[in-house]
Amino acid sequence: MKRPIALALAIVLLVAVGWTYRASAAAPQTGGTLVIGIGADPTILDPMSVLNNEASYIESIIFDRLVAYKPGTTVPTTAGLAEAWDVTDGGKVLTFHLRKGVQFQDGTPFNADALIKELDRAMNPNNPNYYGKLAGVASHVPQTFRSLEKYEKVDAYTVRLTLRDPDATLIPTLGRAATGVESPTAVEKWGKDIIQHPVGTGPFMLEEWVQNDHVTLKANPNYWGGKPYLDRIVFRIVPENSVRLLMLRRGEIQILDGINPSDIASLRQDANLQLFEQAGLTINGVRLPTNAKPFDDKRVRQAMNYAVNKDEMDRTLYQGVADPMVTPMPQVEWGVAKLPPYTYDPAKAKQLLKDAGYAGGFKAILLSYDNPRGYNPIGSKMAVAIQGYLTRIGVQVDVQTQEWGTFLQTVRSGKWEGMSLGGYTGDNGDPDNFLYNMFSSETIPVGNNCFYKNVQVDQLLATARLTPDTAKRTQYYQIAQKFIWDDAPWIWVNSVRQVRAGTKKVHNYELNPLQVFFGMERVWLER
Repeated sequence: MKRPIALALAIVLLVAVGWTYRASAAAPQTGGTLVIGIGADPTILDPMSVLNNEASYIESIIFDRLVAYKPGTTVPTTAGLAEAWDVTDGGKVLTFHLRKGVQFQDGTPFNADALIKELDRAMNPNNPNYYGKLAGVASHVPQTFRSLEKYEKVDAYTVRLTLRDPDATLIPTLGRAATGVESPTAVEKWGKDIIQHPVGTGPFMLEEWVQNDHVTLKANPNYWGGKPYLDRIVFRIVPENSVRLLMLRRGEIQILDGINPSDIASLRQDANLQLFEQAGLTINGVRLPTNAKPFDDKRVRQAMNYAVNKDEMDRTLYQGVADPMVTPMPQVEWGVAKLPPYTYDPAKAKQLLKDAGYAGGFKAILLSYDNPRGYNPIGSKMAVAIQGYLTRIGVQVDVQTQEWGTFLQTVRSGKWEGMSLGGYTGDNGDPDNFLYNMFSSETIPVGNNCFYKNVQVDQLLATARLTPDTAKRTQYYQIAQKFIWDDAPWIWVNSVRQVRAGTKKVHNYELNPLQVFFGMERVWLER
């Protein structure tokens, strides 16, 4: 059969979220440089070894993927490197028919041989360029290809994947930015240094990367989808939201990623600027180390949730651009369960601590990152607010702040036993992407940084992944959410809406629920 239609229809629910972009009846203009302000360096630019959202921003422009998404959504389409695919043998065999006439930015042809080499880099530990040989690098590979058993060339433009078990998440996952296909020639040339020398088939190619300052991409003149309107895209790395906003108002950047919620009202009133808004495919909160005292007691973790006034935080700190969490997933995700909220109740929080043997409270460390995130535009201010609320129930919190890259290394090391700010932006529009990545025991410590283990949750998530029927998958996910919500491995704070700003000279820019920069070949600047 062709693409998994039932899953696509389920994911289409995300379309109802809506998106904002500025189209124009005027004829597009060619040329010019678009400058985008972001808050952190991409760290690594190899999709197999992506570390942060900023890397995905850039990789989504340099690389194409087998599967594309319908613009503004996470609905899989055949507008990517695969013109079509067939799913047979009960979902265990996926045959991809590759697009012809495509070449990588270094001139290497894209075909079955190139794709097989990339898959081998992901799956074969004996491959000299195996992704796992990049010491200390986290990767999406084990989760993306968790059921992949065999990959083989059928002909010059056909590749067959054989899975041990059906995986209903694989097709939408193959559209995420982190599954971009790298040039085999570049991999051979650079080896482990490929992380700094990305070469894809996308509309823009790397021209210059000055770490912690800027990344410059230039138009790919041989892009199979047609040459982009823009000559260049520059990502300027400026950690402070307020500084980036000033640069936007001065015209030094044309698109701003990361906005202080307190600035949104003034942005709406600025005649020279436009806002791009979309309900967030995000979760935001505090991870609690379920493997360490006193957080190994569910009552303590629940107390943390009752102690924090999330409504007050949303109203004052997030200025109304966040929706409350009533489930471990964003409310706009399909398969979401509506669960009783952890209302602000410090008296109940104190009683739970007393029942757990901590009537006098305790001391704890809360690790924070130093820059705003797409899922948390107020950055470390959130940690300070949480500290204040927990103090009221006798929990003395020491907030420690680290640079983003160091923060990631700390919480993913498997050795951190304190609390830490947690957040996540969806990668593919599938519930498994949140629930498995964040709360499966299999993803400890890279995704599941709170060391949460629940055998029933693991079983439900595994069964849902094997189930092609969307209605049945929804039932499994909703049951799993109830367990996770009650176990409270996080302080559930909110789901922040995606908001970006731009000058009105930007045309045809369109948000995507995954917050990356798909479709930049269609963007043009009015001059």
